[in-house]
Amino acid sequence: MKKLLLSATALLMLFSCQNDSEEAVTNPTTTTNASVAKRGCATQDVYEEQLRSDPTLALRRNQIEAFTESAVSQGRLVNGKVVIPVVVNVLYKTAAENISAAQIQSQIDVLNQDFNAQNSDFGSVPSLFSPVAANVGISFELAGVNRKATSKTSWGTRDAMKKTKQGGLDPTTPSTKLNLWVCTIGGGILGYAQFPGGSSATDGVVIDSRYFGLSGNANYPYNLGRTATHEIGHWMNLRHIWGDANCGSDLVSDTPNHDSANYGVPAYPHYSTCTGHPVEMTMNYMDYTDDRGMYMFSNGQKSRMAAIFLSGGARAGFGI
Repeated sequence: MKKLLLSATALLMLFSCQNDSEEAVTNPTTTTNASVAKRGCATQDVYEEQLRSDPTLALRRNQIEAFTESAVSQGRLVNGKVVIPVVVNVLYKTAAENISAAQIQSQIDVLNQDFNAQNSDFGSVPSLFSPVAANVGISFELAGVNRKATSKTSWGTRDAMKKTKQGGLDPTTPSTKLNLWVCTIGGGILGYAQFPGGSSATDGVVIDSRYFGLSGNANYPYNLGRTATHEIGHWMNLRHIWGDANCGSDLVSDTPNHDSANYGVPAYPHYSTCTGHPVEMTMNYMDYTDDRGMYMFSNGQKSRMAAIFLSGGARAGFGI
């Protein structure tokens, strides 16, 4: 079994990753569609910066992990179906960034398919992983769209898009609604999320407008809406499947250890060099593969997500 509790020391460990401050991407040189050859998710980087600025976050995250471990071990489930109201905050400078209502709805549709095992590629799950392939059973409904014109070329990862005073849009009732900010991030970052336990003033998910919903071949290979699926997985307390370390733990018992992130669409079976040399679950939404290469959550991930909606859980306001 993978370790299900993080110590404060482990939480405060800093990984050497891409540092995408707002200033660093004011005039990005690597944000064209063609240049984003590998998926870039800044969730871990943003989390580490939050830990540096707020040491009490480590304690809250440990409490969430303890609650999650208890809920998973006892097999506790949410009482009723969880339906997540979604508010989409669109920040645009160009007409292309001011995405259409149809594109927004297409993303909601993708989320409902992916989190309910209704995606057309779910049947591609290899037989090795079929016993643990999950129907998470969480649904999403569009609760509102806010739009705001801006002079900004890119927003970076310092949460400025979430703050009206910095030119963005404040979140709408984040304790009961999932806020998605759609804008140009810059620096090759497709999106990032805030883990449970962070400030309500910045709670939610940010997705670059070029990778939001079914936005066409211009944004291939990230044109199937899976960036939001991946980032909302983080928002629901999932970690990257490789644990952000070589053969690291994602705190889920039924996902095999990965050497590190996988990119593109790896040929199956893809073996790791971790203990036991397991076949990696490269088609998991929490890896870094192309959109067409990811199409499943595991039952262990489902249990971990369900725990945060329980009474006493970090996102209990969304539970029924």
